[in-house]
Amino acid sequence: MKHILTLPNLLTGYRFLAVPFLLFLLQPGLGMWVGMAAFVLYLSAALTDLADGYIARRRKIESVLGKLIDPLADKVLVAAGLIMLIPMGRIPAWVALVILARELMITGLRGVAASSGVVVGASRLGKHKSLLQYVSLCVLIYPEELSFIPHLHAIGTVILYVSLLLTIWSGIDYFFRFQKVYLPVSERQINAGGQNRPFPLTAPDRTSILRPSRCPAARETTATPEW
Repeated sequence: MKHILTLPNLLTGYRFLAVPFLLFLLQPGLGMWVGMAAFVLYLSAALTDLADGYIARRRKIESVLGKLIDPLADKVLVAAGLIMLIPMGRIPAWVALVILARELMITGLRGVAASSGVVVGASRLGKHKSLLQYVSLCVLIYPEELSFIPHLHAIGTVILYVSLLLTIWSGIDYFFRFQKVYLPVSERQINAGGQNRPFPLTAPDRTSILRPSRCPAARETTATPEW
């Protein structure tokens, strides 16, 4: 249990816990102070993404679980911000669709790799993408009425489009890295005789299964009944 309840994993869990509160605070028409509360919560959750990886590397407590749930927590947090900002008119729906479609595809590839014992971690390009997404969403969540910067949301939209380009680019990069890492492992498993797959059976296996047992009890069980 101590290998699961590490500080980096707890920080990752905080991002999951923040999402339901964000869904409530980002409802349209709740006022600028509720929007400010949503900004503070979203910013604190986004900062844990920077902290958990740094702490895990610094204390040398990186784990396979952390590598799997950390990107998933990022995607859930980003998805919550994108979806809730669409009714407010701050994000075009097609931008959210492209970003979320990329995240779903990468999550699927990561799951396929994990099923074979392969972990394809996030690259630097993916981390830069996540950072820009967080920055753009924080800027767009911040109430413009309380801002001293003119056209704050327009600036956030520009940053969002830059993150969109990095999202597509990093997705293509992940696909090629997935091929290099996963396909050789898959080929070795096939060449090893498909130890992870119970079917199809080889010819000797079929013979051993179909051969009558020498055990008297088994012969009585498998004997042909008299009609």
